[in-house]
Amino acid sequence: MRAAAPANRIGDALTAASEALSAAGVETPRLDAGLLLEAASGLNRTRIAAAPEAALEPGAARAFAAMVRRRLRREPVAYIVGRKGFRRLELEVDSRVLIPRPETELLVEVAVELSPRRVLDIGTGSGAVALAIADELEGVRVTCTDRSTAALGLARRNAEHCGLADRVRIEPGTFPAGERYDLVVANLPYVSEAAWERLAPEIREFEPREALVAGQTGLEAIEKLVGQFDPGACRIAFGTIALEVGQGQADAVEELLRGIGLEWIERRRDLAGIERVVVAG
Repeated sequence: MRAAAPANRIGDALTAASEALSAAGVETPRLDAGLLLEAASGLNRTRIAAAPEAALEPGAARAFAAMVRRRLRREPVAYIVGRKGFRRLELEVDSRVLIPRPETELLVEVAVELSPRRVLDIGTGSGAVALAIADELEGVRVTCTDRSTAALGLARRNAEHCGLADRVRIEPGTFPAGERYDLVVANLPYVSEAAWERLAPEIREFEPREALVAGQTGLEAIEKLVGQFDPGACRIAFGTIALEVGQGQADAVEELLRGIGLEWIERRRDLAGIERVVVAG
């Protein structure tokens, strides 16, 4: 489906884009159109709402139309505008990394409650969790790792942009060997092969598959990580671990954690009521 031709007035442009996105099956057409118009025009939401009759500059109109065409192909808004808010931070995002999601903020909330001095963030992606923890806890030192060198490049850019590069160490791989951490957090792939096929096109066609799909059951990445913490194989010492998990996976993950001798375990629900994070120590 083609986007409508650029409209001369702000309100007309917003309405035309909203209608096109709705017809294409986008779930939040008005919100998405508004975010794209803000990015294209440089105007904030208040100014757009206050002046629907105002003329949209030709350059902004062309940029807006191009953005809408991308959204009609179901590319996520965050990738189109190149940024996503997470906690108090504005992060750069692109197809190298997952788009930070509200449920992942639970990992940051665990850290804020525990006030650790040293944190390890495994599978950092854009650096969202690591940087939010460093931003909200004065004096904490965070190490974040990822097997994707492309993701680590973006995490470094975000650390520098947020002014946190001096307190966040970024390393390739999984474990910095021989170190102790008060808290380990991880948002690993937990989607099964079967579930992948049912995901929205915004996810399935644009976000990095390797950061989402763990294998046939969806638990493979978490099983491998927890196995590394077994006393017989553990390369690092830690006080508490917090893992983001998929819907229906909390029971299995709790069993894995009890299997390596962790007895204190609790679960945190996201805003949808899903048991989303398992915390153990």
